[in-house]
Amino acid sequence: MIDSQMRSQGVREMVEEHEDGPGPNLRRRELGRELRQLREQAGKKVADTSKYAGLTVTTINRIEGGKQVILPRNVRLLCQFYGVEAPLSDNLVRQAEESNERGWWAMYSDTMPEWFEKFVGLESDADELWNYSPIVVDGLLQTPEYAQAMFGVRASAVDEQTLQRSIGLRKARQDRVNCEKNPTRLHVVLDEAALRRAVGGEEVLRNQLRYLVTMAAKPNMTIQVMPFAAGAHLGLQTPFSMLRFPEGFDDMDAVYVENLRGGVWLERPNDIKHYTEVFEQMRAEALTPAESVEFMDSLASSL
Repeated sequence: MIDSQMRSQGVREMVEEHEDGPGPNLRRRELGRELRQLREQAGKKVADTSKYAGLTVTTINRIEGGKQVILPRNVRLLCQFYGVEAPLSDNLVRQAEESNERGWWAMYSDTMPEWFEKFVGLESDADELWNYSPIVVDGLLQTPEYAQAMFGVRASAVDEQTLQRSIGLRKARQDRVNCEKNPTRLHVVLDEAALRRAVGGEEVLRNQLRYLVTMAAKPNMTIQVMPFAAGAHLGLQTPFSMLRFPEGFDDMDAVYVENLRGGVWLERPNDIKHYTEVFEQMRAEALTPAESVEFMDSLASSL
């Protein structure tokens, strides 16, 4: 119990610290942009830069795109090649050190695969999330009992400690979305099927529905229900999450589609445009937020 309390306190402290500034993914992207601008201002080509630093062209491109760890020693080498002097070079090296700090989710890395750890990190940095859940209640809106029932499906494959840590990770993700400073804007479209599936039994589902009604009142939350009466619609077959980032980082926007064996990232402009249009059309076809609250409240009362 003491270990659990200390772990929870650690998560809260790291979440609170994150509220004061961008997370490591955004820091890395910002540093990469600065390094690219300095290279261009110095009139250096990527090929020449890679040769000087002893890095591949691909590595230089990934560094400038903020898509990989940026080592402080590499930043020092790049600054030397670009003719960047102190104190700017020292500041950039310090930024590299800060960008490599592990996020709050790192303490749960032993309970999730690498592909999902990437998602959690980007989700934590996102300014806005557009999620579509056609089968079960979205993980960021699940009660502990509902989450317990969901994770319990695979309980035979994991031990109790791993199970509880998985539930703890889900709660920590929810806390990040609902932090006091700069909460993430969450817009979820739930299919009616997700609201009728008795995960954990009727009592758990009833409490889950009431919890959704409560969460819908939060200023950063928008919950809409796609009723059966809507018939076929563009997002019918595939759950997805669109991660949208603050102005200046919107080129990081991405769509995440998860399956039983991993996750697929869609980042091309055409993909973002397509899923944006799909989600906006679903929002138009779904019940309004007010109608959705009334529907969920009525459904809870009927159980």
